[in-house]
Amino acid sequence: MIWAALSVLLSLTMGCGVDLSGLLQAKTATPTAPAVSQTITPLPTDQTANATATPSGPQTLEIWVPPQFDPSGGSRAAGLLRNRLSEFEAQNPDLRVSVRVKAASGPGGLIESLSSASAAAPAVLPALVALSRSDLETAALKGLVFSLDGLTRIVDDTDWYAYARQLALIQGSAFGLPFAGDALLLLYRPAVLPNAPADWPALIASNLPTAFAAADGQALTTLQLYLSAGGEVKDNQGRPTLQTDPLAKVLRLIDDGVKAGVFPNWLAQYQTDGQAWQAYREQRAQLLITWSNQYLSDFPADTAAAPLPSLSDKPFTLATGWVWAISDPLPERRAASIRLAEFLVNSEFLAKWSADAGFLPTRPSALTAWSNEGLRALFSPIALSAQVRPSNDLLLGLGPILEDATLQTLNQQGDPVQIAQAAAERLAVTPTK
Repeated sequence: MIWAALSVLLSLTMGCGVDLSGLLQAKTATPTAPAVSQTITPLPTDQTANATATPSGPQTLEIWVPPQFDPSGGSRAAGLLRNRLSEFEAQNPDLRVSVRVKAASGPGGLIESLSSASAAAPAVLPALVALSRSDLETAALKGLVFSLDGLTRIVDDTDWYAYARQLALIQGSAFGLPFAGDALLLLYRPAVLPNAPADWPALIASNLPTAFAAADGQALTTLQLYLSAGGEVKDNQGRPTLQTDPLAKVLRLIDDGVKAGVFPNWLAQYQTDGQAWQAYREQRAQLLITWSNQYLSDFPADTAAAPLPSLSDKPFTLATGWVWAISDPLPERRAASIRLAEFLVNSEFLAKWSADAGFLPTRPSALTAWSNEGLRALFSPIALSAQVRPSNDLLLGLGPILEDATLQTLNQQGDPVQIAQAAAERLAVTPTK
């Protein structure tokens, strides 16, 4: 056990770090979906018992982040985060903050590093970790992060979008403070299409190629349309389910788009949002279904954005995002960790940071403070209609079947209604493990 702990400790400390003392000088996935029956696993008590030594001098709060949130980067958003951490140190002279950059997924990534440290060297676990919604689910179910219930009042603040509250909740308990959002939207070229299509019939009538990641393993675009049509994704027992009528409505739309040249069959090659984006940039498509962060990070001069039309009279937007989660194993230090997390989701700071980082704000007051009036008008209805994508276990069951139904329709391999019926029946007999 000693050699295992030393090995994990050595591997964890070899990552890219930044000591934020003084002026904060900068030297600094997809997880396996849990089964439906899984419940949150409390962090074993012996881990905290083995990591209670109080360091001498100022305490250090370490943060783990994926590369896109690295405060030592050269972007304006990175500088804002770096300065914010310096401000926290200035207001808390007994604390120091360091940042360690971890891969978003895979070997040495955030979840793997949390798991390894938790098992063999809990003393090196960070105070805070920036996790995607998907990774937060995994971390909470494995007992790698702590519930915030009863530890902070900020989660009860009224200044959160509904989707942001959903980001933080796992099985009814808050496990993070949301700081960045992302939502699906529609891009188009005003030079080709002067006004955004008000609905799907108008988009189909445009006869303009529209790109999206049709072969995405989670089928998020098809899922967005299905949910907007009123489709349910889980049954009374919490198992993934599909309803034939709303799915048939989606597949008929795709079928109409194929026949009108709106959804070319070469979309079946695109597994990622980046591939669809490239097709749009190369003028192979004149409209694009993509994520808001992609648009806000690039801002092509010839492009405008609009909410993705719903298949009902109720607006609907599929969203995801990131939260600050507490993974600090030291009970006596956890209050300081929570104070740092609260400091990083301050509305005034998020207003500046989200605008520069290209993320959908998690707080209404933060969006209101954006200086770009056009972006405020665009993203206000999107943020209000946003709903967090289904959980990992549901996507594990839904994604492949929706993807297959989408590709069959694109390739004109059957009647949309029959494909929808087969998809619903297939899911009903498909094991969720």
